[in-house]
Amino acid sequence: MIGAIIIVGLIFIVAMFLIGIYNSLIKLRNQVKNAWSQIDVQLKRRHDLIPNLVETAKGYMKHERQTLENITAARSKAMSAESVGDKGRAEGELSAAMSKFFLVVENYPDLKANQNFLALQEELTSTENKIAFSRQAYNDQTMFFNNKIEMFPSNIVAGMFGFKQAEFFEIEDKAEKAVPKVDFS
Repeated sequence: MIGAIIIVGLIFIVAMFLIGIYNSLIKLRNQVKNAWSQIDVQLKRRHDLIPNLVETAKGYMKHERQTLENITAARSKAMSAESVGDKGRAEGELSAAMSKFFLVVENYPDLKANQNFLALQEELTSTENKIAFSRQAYNDQTMFFNNKIEMFPSNIVAGMFGFKQAEFFEIEDKAEKAVPKVDFS
């Protein structure tokens, strides 16, 4: 009788331990999803600002049609990217296109003085900062989740229930990692 109670007690303890690990994996996976949604919100904000910036610039930059088309194409590609890796690459291309755009803007003093353009630049700068912060938070949550999946004994539970590692939001091209020069003067 006592032996049976001990066995039932051990089974109960092991079950509670496994349930605790499973729940912590679910919690971390949901935190990764939430962190990604924060990035998505900021990227949408960025994507919404860009057409206004381009429209404001069109009137001044009549000879820079290719630059404006590159931004529009990069924005479309970024908006249609699905996976985290694809989003990272597409957003890197959009950042590069925006950097080139701001370099060209230097040649148009009237545009640089336009109040609408200045306000949009300020909004875009603020959004870029929020994206950077959200990207860092997402990658932190991804690291916690991936560590939990790889560490013993939670790796056993993760394998049993099919938990897969989350993808980091990284910029792969070294040129894209360079900080864009934006001059508001």
